[in-house]
Amino acid sequence: MKRYSIITFLVASLVAALSSCNDEFMQRDPIDKMANGTFFVKEVDLQLYLDGIYRYYVYGHGIGGTNNTSHDKGFLPVKAGSQIIFADAFSDNTVYAGGIDGKLGGTYDTPTAASKNFDTPWQWEKLRKVNYFLNHYTEVGDPEDLKGYAAQAYFFKAWDYYIKLVALGEVPWLDKELDTASPELYGARMPRTELVGKILECFDFAVANLDDNDNSCGYINQDMALFLKSRFCLFEGTFRKYHTELNLQSTANGFFEMSRDAAKRIIDKNRYSLFKNAAGDGYWQLFIQKGSPETEGNTETILSRVYDGVKLGHDNPRYWGMNNHTRYCLGAPICVLEDYLCEDGRPIYIGGTAGNYEVNPLFKGYDGMWEELDNRDPRLRQTIDKPGEADSKASIFDMDDDTYGIEETGVIYPMIIYDTGGGSPMKHYNSTVTGYRFIKHWMPDYPEWEANPNGVQTAHMFRYGELLLIYAEARAELNEITNEDLNLTINALRERAGFDFTKYPNAKLTLSNIPADPRLDAIYAEKLDYSVSPILREIRRERRVETMIEGMRYEDLMRWKAGKLFTVPVRGMKMTPEKTELYSKNRNDETYKDFPFMVTVPIAEVGNQVRVDGEGFIIPYPTSTTVINGVRPWDDKRYYYPIPLNEMLMNPLLIQNPGWKDINR
Repeated sequence: MKRYSIITFLVASLVAALSSCNDEFMQRDPIDKMANGTFFVKEVDLQLYLDGIYRYYVYGHGIGGTNNTSHDKGFLPVKAGSQIIFADAFSDNTVYAGGIDGKLGGTYDTPTAASKNFDTPWQWEKLRKVNYFLNHYTEVGDPEDLKGYAAQAYFFKAWDYYIKLVALGEVPWLDKELDTASPELYGARMPRTELVGKILECFDFAVANLDDNDNSCGYINQDMALFLKSRFCLFEGTFRKYHTELNLQSTANGFFEMSRDAAKRIIDKNRYSLFKNAAGDGYWQLFIQKGSPETEGNTETILSRVYDGVKLGHDNPRYWGMNNHTRYCLGAPICVLEDYLCEDGRPIYIGGTAGNYEVNPLFKGYDGMWEELDNRDPRLRQTIDKPGEADSKASIFDMDDDTYGIEETGVIYPMIIYDTGGGSPMKHYNSTVTGYRFIKHWMPDYPEWEANPNGVQTAHMFRYGELLLIYAEARAELNEITNEDLNLTINALRERAGFDFTKYPNAKLTLSNIPADPRLDAIYAEKLDYSVSPILREIRRERRVETMIEGMRYEDLMRWKAGKLFTVPVRGMKMTPEKTELYSKNRNDETYKDFPFMVTVPIAEVGNQVRVDGEGFIIPYPTSTTVINGVRPWDDKRYYYPIPLNEMLMNPLLIQNPGWKDINR
């Protein structure tokens, strides 16, 4: 059998683009010019056609003005900015300015029609492009010699159906590019077991026929296919295990084994390692890199999208930085902070019961000035800013004169904002709903902000850190995890983050040293209809912390049948006397650079500007009629999204997902 190589068939300019990890090939879109039976003439046409498909799946931080870009997972309300970052706006990881989205607030209903844009899970145009390729690529030669091209298309087909499975559950399986007269348009939804089998066939073809290299910003390779297969199999295994209404629990372990084995194949290649730096903040630095991973000394990234700022760029730095005060303001709620361990590897509460918890001596509580961020998992301060500290990020950056550092800048406290459209002055960039400002992915780089829409911040889509979490969870679900596995995965992630195992040996997780967490155990007992072992609890915690603001949390809640975690009350920071005095400063004061800003809202409590609860914590959704006392509503029908009504009118074989409005009522 002839071995396929991308390089063999590319013109010299394209080879140069790939060797430097330039994404020029992702800009090519000859798909719209295709003519049935005439497009594929030469072998080089195959890759040129596939180039036009890449941008639909390897989306990264988007292209150009991402304000007009929809997320690949159209069921997430991502209207602007990075599709990786803002997907977490639809999870319990964040609070979003401007009120509660209908999908989170319980007011979303069955749509009448599927959008023509790629912003709904019930869309088939991308898949049509993939199927066209698979139906016609053999027109230029022997199929055996062209498997490498087909493998890329099968990878995208598996990815497309994976997204649909997460959102909709069972959907029709399509193998042809359809037109309005195609009978397949009126077929039934394929049963889940058959559908998943088809997806696995696509993954297996891709794994068997893709190049085995580590070019993280080139064409799809074997490692990328193994990674996505491992993630998919973990999703399906956990979904089958915990969604007992499917009666598929007995088949879950087979998927855990496939997830484990795919992850281990990558691990055993010894190509990847966690990114570290001398400053000890490698976790934060990873997400603000520019250029190809190899130029940054980064061997963690398995799949990335790289931008050159000339032929290909984006405006994520602007929307995650400068314009954070307008349409895209996210803040962390208290319930997120409480999941982070203290630096000794134990949670903030180490014993007792609600109302009478035994407090970890390292935890400073919520009084004072953001001291709750001290003595914690180092990733907390690399994800959420502590204003005024020498190692702060956002609060010691002055974009007006592009200075960075507490001596040069002073302190710019985070603005607290309920609505959108903060206006000027530009220091409103340092904004949040809750008082806790996310700084993961955020770079103090004014020229990069001004480069809009030609930013070059690298988008890491598949990374080794997540792969380690997948492997650990699969092993734990199979009841075969060992201390060696924990050292390879959880403890390696903690060590990279900055945990000091010499000072706190018990911060290293072992099977005989799993900390008690009465707070989190009580939440699981109340919100879940199954028990979670201590080791799985810690792996789930680690996953939430490590992948914060990477768009994974919603999918995790769905596969764990943990939607009721949305109802854990959300609160912002405590408005202590010190903070109340600080935030009472006049926003028009000439010395505003040293003080926070506020936006007046209709309801008045603290300083006529912020509403708080009886304990002094900020209420994130003060005007919402569906979020009461910080509790967001949940309905089990939200484990799937609805099929648009018009689709059911056109195809009577389609059956609506449970609980959603259909054409008969």
